[in-house]
Amino acid sequence: MSSMESLDDYIARHIDPEGDYLHRLYRATNIQLLRGRMASGHLQGRLLRMLVRMIRPKNILEVGTFSGYSAICMAEGLEADGHLYTFEINDEQEDFTRPWIEGSAVADKISFIIGDAITEAPRLGITFDMVFIDGDKRTYVPTYEMAMQVTRPGGFILADNTLWDGHVVDHAYDRDAQTQGIEQFNDHVAADPRVEKVILPLRDGLTIMRKKE
Repeated sequence: MSSMESLDDYIARHIDPEGDYLHRLYRATNIQLLRGRMASGHLQGRLLRMLVRMIRPKNILEVGTFSGYSAICMAEGLEADGHLYTFEINDEQEDFTRPWIEGSAVADKISFIIGDAITEAPRLGITFDMVFIDGDKRTYVPTYEMAMQVTRPGGFILADNTLWDGHVVDHAYDRDAQTQGIEQFNDHVAADPRVEKVILPLRDGLTIMRKKE
């Protein structure tokens, strides 16, 4: 076991447990879906739940549902009147994801919507307290701009994968469209005076932004 794997194992043993349902979902994600590592996983899932408990949002918007792992984690942190709206643009994902969301203990707090959040989320007419961006990296900038429109002043926007496995600083790596999308997003946010921002080097990078009031 490498030193990093040892640290991961140590962390997992010293934080809140993942829970059987999420453990089974994560396992099924990695067995049945391509790119299963895209799911948030134990550590990030517990962080998302903790952030929800800290921010105490009434409405959360998630862009990019994938297998539903992160949606369930965030919904676990919601108060009784809270709700999460999660958008997945890939309709082929629905057959796997919907049963897992609907079978969870927090199913009543989640609306799972197949569609493009950039166009469809504003049509909900909801002001969100928290947004989690974890969809197509090529569209992170327009997704962020949409999120800025629907997030309340003082609200939070989170973006996953913003270090992109270290490729943002690996100039020998091929700058494919997804890598370019992440780089453009990071530069865009860094120069945006409308938000306070910090990047956590957790897993693949998690950027936390607060929309200024």
